[in-house]
Amino acid sequence: MRWLIGLLLLCQAALAGAQTDPFPAIGSAYGLEIDSAPVWSRQADQRLAPASLTKMMTALLVLEQGSSVPALQAIVRVSSAAASETGTRLALKTGDQLTVGDLLAASLIASANDACHALADHIAGNQTQFVQHMNQRARQLGMHNTHFTNACGHDGPQHYSSAHDLALLAHALMQHAVALELAGLLERTIGTQGGSRHFVLKSTNALMGRYPGAVGLKTGRTPQAGNCLVALARRGEHQVLLVLLNGTDRWWDSVDVLDLAFARANR
Repeated sequence: MRWLIGLLLLCQAALAGAQTDPFPAIGSAYGLEIDSAPVWSRQADQRLAPASLTKMMTALLVLEQGSSVPALQAIVRVSSAAASETGTRLALKTGDQLTVGDLLAASLIASANDACHALADHIAGNQTQFVQHMNQRARQLGMHNTHFTNACGHDGPQHYSSAHDLALLAHALMQHAVALELAGLLERTIGTQGGSRHFVLKSTNALMGRYPGAVGLKTGRTPQAGNCLVALARRGEHQVLLVLLNGTDRWWDSVDVLDLAFARANR
């Protein structure tokens, strides 16, 4: 009889869990918001590698320094350090000159590390100094489980964030219309000053142009971080934000979760 009672209790617990958490397990850590209200999470405060979701902070600092047309048209000279960046990149050359706006587009649309590094140099003189600004801004935003060691998202033992912290960062970045505009583009062509070199930027976000209502926001992937995503979608008066770290099946899982979230929002 005891085993039967125990089995019944386990079944009741499982049913209760299914009723309160209808969303599937999709990665190491994640958080979901509907209309800015948290509704579901798993290990949202766990410190994990954020990959190129890091670039949201780089973009935020750039835009907080100036988001006007003149500020975005300022000319940046690519340093040797930026030109030497690894991973996803445009293959910029030392001495190339591009506008802040074009480098920002390359960072948010194509997740180009050399463009991101060039922005860090432009803002603070070098990446080391820029990282100090990144960590200071993280503290101001209440990102208590975040520490940056580079501007672009390379793996490192002291480079980490959490799903909760990245949601805070996403909200700060979303206040800038330029960031949302760029993150929502499928493609854009940029070029060096003088027009000697051109680069076609293609979005790394597979939701864009495919998932109804998708408007951004940032993707990331490294060997340590796995597949990461900050997905922002809007339908009617509702907005859904999903932060996913080390996802199992980033695109299909995010579609499933976003669909469930909008279904809940429209009840």
